[in-house]
Amino acid sequence: QVQLVESGGGLVQAGGSLRVSCAASGRTFGSYAMGWFRQAPGKEREFVATISRSGNTYYADSVKGRFTISRDNAKTTVFLQMNSLKPEDTAVYYCAADRAGWGTHTRRYEYDYWGQGTQVTVSS
Repeated sequence: QVQLVESGGGLVQAGGSLRVSCAASGRTFGSYAMGWFRQAPGKEREFVATISRSGNTYYADSVKGRFTISRDNAKTTVFLQMNSLKPEDTAVYYCAADRAGWGTHTRRYEYDYWGQGTQVTVSS
């Protein structure tokens, strides 16, 4: 069982930066791939980024070049650095853990554990 707690959300102006974090419980963190998803009001939850247990990353086209996912296995934490933020990035951001570990999964059902989410609001 893995418990995930996101933090670091907030309000930022367009063009600004924000880093959200996800602290994980459990000694098996290093074996999981980790992902970030987001859900805007009235929309489906969508994939943002994933990082494999070995550190390979993959991004949605909408955030490529602006967002960076990283992990610190010693601190059992995954991060999402968001730069050049746009109003359309406004959403609740969720982290998720994938037991498969490969870092190739982009669908919600492929992830096994979820956090409660943190709100990110980008003003124009």
